[in-house]
Amino acid sequence: MKRNNFVYYFLVVIGFTSSVFASKVDTLVVYSKAMNKEIKNVVITPDSYLNKESLFPVVYLLHGAGGDYSSWMNKAPDIKKYADDYNVIIVCPDGEKTSWYFDSPIDASMQYETYISEELVSAVDTSYKTIATSKNRAITGYSMGGHGALYLAFKHLDIWGAAASMSGGVDIRPFPLRWNISKRLGEYANNLEVWENNTVINLLYLLNGENLHFLFDCGVDDFFYDANVRLHNKLLERNIPHDYIERPGGHTNKYWKNSIKYQMLFFSNYFKNTNN
Repeated sequence: MKRNNFVYYFLVVIGFTSSVFASKVDTLVVYSKAMNKEIKNVVITPDSYLNKESLFPVVYLLHGAGGDYSSWMNKAPDIKKYADDYNVIIVCPDGEKTSWYFDSPIDASMQYETYISEELVSAVDTSYKTIATSKNRAITGYSMGGHGALYLAFKHLDIWGAAASMSGGVDIRPFPLRWNISKRLGEYANNLEVWENNTVINLLYLLNGENLHFLFDCGVDDFFYDANVRLHNKLLERNIPHDYIERPGGHTNKYWKNSIKYQMLFFSNYFKNTNN
């Protein structure tokens, strides 16, 4: 559902730039009309951003449950280097601690699907020198953010051309009592249809095999591993192209710090191939 509401936003420069990386780190504060509040987001611009003639692709990184907009900077500070290496803008939104990036049907203060896919994307494209097309936007995240990245990309194919997930909760149904999901969708037992319609593994009907370039990975010791394997198998059954990786590891910062290296390369190759 589109909202043509006024949105305001402003930049706050924070002192996170170091001599090791030439990239610049800002905080972009966006007013969400959908939720009537201001939301902070980290934005990393590459050193090449100083070239006044250049426009840049954008990669959105979503945090997991319990995190906030600063989580990626703390868990994987090398993302500043990746912005330079791949000449991209990186945006780390705040998704509340357990929003799951839904537009909650029962909580008007949790409308993060609208916020990320409409309000934030619009603010970033207005405030920064972006290439404002789906073929130049990508989205990924870890854990809750992995669910959020695929959920938003599948539902908004006009916004993102590439997506990924690491250790993603791609099937929420086995966890009806965890991570406040019931506070976003209602209790599972009384809201089966809502849960069925809002779990990533059930959204494959939105894909035609050509309208999204995507990757997902999960550690074999992760509690979301089974769900990721089932998602992979369903995609194979439907002949939907995708990249799937499983490797040793659990639901840990160490795993995500390693995973983002490969996902940023994946996105960089996508941007190069679609723009040539």
